[in-house]
Amino acid sequence: MNKPLIISDNNLKSLKIKKQILKIFKKNKLIKKNIVVVIGGDGFMLKSLKKNKKTKKIFYGINSGNYGFLMNKFSKINLIKNINKSKMICISPLEMIVQSKNKTKKCIAINEVSILRQSRQAANLSIKNKTNYIMRKLVSDGVLVSTPAGSTAYNLSVNGPILNLNSKKISIAPISAFRPRRWVGKIVSDKSKIIISNLNFIKRPVSAVADNIEIRNAKKIIVYVQNKIKFNLLYDKNKSLQKKIKLEQLRKEIF
Repeated sequence: MNKPLIISDNNLKSLKIKKQILKIFKKNKLIKKNIVVVIGGDGFMLKSLKKNKKTKKIFYGINSGNYGFLMNKFSKINLIKNINKSKMICISPLEMIVQSKNKTKKCIAINEVSILRQSRQAANLSIKNKTNYIMRKLVSDGVLVSTPAGSTAYNLSVNGPILNLNSKKISIAPISAFRPRRWVGKIVSDKSKIIISNLNFIKRPVSAVADNIEIRNAKKIIVYVQNKIKFNLLYDKNKSLQKKIKLEQLRKEIF
């Protein structure tokens, strides 16, 4: 039998689903190998993926949270069938290098990198793609760099564009832009190297956040797609991540 590894969040709903799944796997076998079943919400999935970034495992998420964009719906009756017939997608994360006053730190982000003001004053940021300026001075609450997989999350909430999974693009979206007030951001190639500098880091400090990992008092942030890391995710047939993204595009048009 191909026994999957099961990772569960610690809330009651997740633990209850885990107990049911353990019973199912005792009586049934999987065709697919190297499966990790992750039970929880999107945040728990992101955490689990990062912990296992050096493995070649394939991740099947089961939602026990709210929306569960990265997850699948739990079906006690069809679990084995759903996993065996599921479709795999491969995504690469963003890598963020943050330079602060006394240190440099590196993190990965599967959804987005957010640069956020730390004080009551708006941030003053410059944004480059390698050596070319995208924005010489952005006065805002911050800026967000998103992957296609993360484009329906925080990126969409700040009116960033929804990107198709195979678009080979990343999104740069302002957060409450004050100057230039009508700047809507930019879509750039996934081969870009985004350099964000805090133009006044003493008076107007900012934080750099990779998904849910925060580094405060950032002076310079470098963001690019890290193609050396690949995450393999499984989705139930006819409920792929690409289809979820398209559904969000339709919802955006309707509402």
